[in-house]
Formats: sequence, C-alpha cells, structure tokens
Amino acid sequence: MPRATTSDWSQEVDDLARGLGGGMLFGIPLVYTMEVWWLGGTTRAPHMLAALLVTFVPIALLIHTAGFRRDEDTRPSDALMDAVEAVALGVVAAGLLLLVLGEIGPGTPLAETTGKLVYEGVPFAIGVAVARHILGGSRTADDDGSSTARTPGQATLADLGATLVGAVFVAFNIAPTDEIPMLASSATFPSLLSVVVLSVAASYVIVFVAGFGDQPSRRGQEGLFQHPMTETVSAYLVALLSAAAMLWFFQRIEGPVLSAATFTQVLLLGLPAAVGGAAGRLAV
Repeated sequence: MPRATTSDWSQEVDDLARGLGGGMLFGIPLVYTMEVWWLGGTTRAPHMLAALLVTFVPIALLIHTAGFRRDEDTRPSDALMDAVEAVALGVVAAGLLLLVLGEIGPGTPLAETTGKLVYEGVPFAIGVAVARHILGGSRTADDDGSSTARTPGQATLADLGATLVGAVFVAFNIAPTDEIPMLASSATFPSLLSVVVLSVAASYVIVFVAGFGDQPSRRGQEGLFQHPMTETVSAYLVALLSAAAMLWFFQRIEGPVLSAATFTQVLLLGLPAAVGGAAGRLAV
C-alpha cells in the first residue's frame, strides 16, 4: 500500500475544509431554530436511526453528483465512503456550534445530545455534500472565464459590499426570531468568546483555506484590507454591524443600544452573518 504523501494530506485537509464551509452555510439557519432543538431532545433512538438511514441515500447521491472534494468520485464505493465522511463532518460541525451556543454541554442527557446532533447534523451533511457547487464561485473571473483587473479601492469596496449582502442573505431570517434573545439570556463570557473565535475562523477557512473559486488570486489581491487576516477581521466587523442593523430593524433590541444584552445578541447573530459574508465574498 503506497504511503500518503504530504500533498495527499494537504489535499485531504483542503477537502475537509471545503466540506465544513458548505456545511456551515447550509446548516447554520437550523442551528438557530428552537423547534429542531426540541425535536432532537424528545426523539427516541429508533427514530434517530431511521432518520439517519433515510437521509444517507440522498446524501450519497449528492456526493456522487456534487461532493466536497476537488476531484469528482467516479466509483459508487468512493461516493459511499465520502457520504459517511459527510455525515460525520455534519455531526461534528453541528456539535461544535451547539456546544458554543450552549444547547449541549456536559450536563445535557446523552439521549438529548444524540438527538440534537442527529437532527442538526443532517442539514450540515447536505451542505458538505454540495459544497463544491454552492461555494465554487470566483471573485475575479468573468462569464467567459477571463480575469478582470480591479484597483485596490475597487477590490476593497467589492469585498465589503459582498460581505454585507451575504450577511443579510443568511442572517436576515434569523434576526426576528426568539432564538437570539433566548440564547443571549444564558450566554457566558467564555461562550461568547468562543462564538467570536468560531465566526472569524469559519470566515477565514471558507475564503482562504477551503479552495473555493480562484483562491490564489484572492490571497494576492491588492487593496486597503486585502491581506487575508485584515480582510477577515474587517469583514467580521461589517458582519457585526449588519447584525446590529437587522436586530434594530426587527425591533429586537430592548433597553440601551450599547448595553451588554444588545452586544451579546449582536455577537450571536454575527456568527451566521460572518459565514454568509464569507460566502458573499466568494461571488465577487
């Protein structure tokens, strides 16, 4: 059996990052849905197993036609193995978000934790399965495949504008719900810090690690905030501002605007906004 080379491992990491990016974009809206929390917390084990088996078939088909790897799988056995990996990635991503948001933890009963992981993990797995298709755009290519040169100022404005559009697209339906104040009421400083770290990390991975679109061009783009780290941080600030604006628009901000309660809600909504903003930057 041939040994895995460094390039093989690097490609595997890129594929996994691509899958997690697609899973985040597709699955985050349901993570902020209390009905799914309740359903997962009350479902019995036989129903969980049946749900996984039923959803495994379409996930395998999506993997075969779309997938999250750079190279398409041509053999059914490869698609089946990748489908298992997609479900595992979906469960891990959902579990990480549920843990950060405080919906599962050391004190959560095992049956409730398992149910939430199953029902939240399925949409993440679907996002993994179609990652290469839903996040495969390029910021620099025209319709005929040629590149369009932009000035640093144009590049910066295009990225910030695309971040705003993507953030609103993903987070707008979450902003008016009761889930945000519900999560905010039990949030702690460590959990909020984890939300910030996860928001920035997910944004960075989607745009600069996962290999979507023309990634080398994105890394070499010149502009005021076009270095990978400065672009990621500035885009996250735009996502937070858009989150605050959406909460204000739907009159979800109670009390002083600069209060700790308001800041907590903005950070919680900033997570889906940051993921949406990263996806938006891939399209320009």
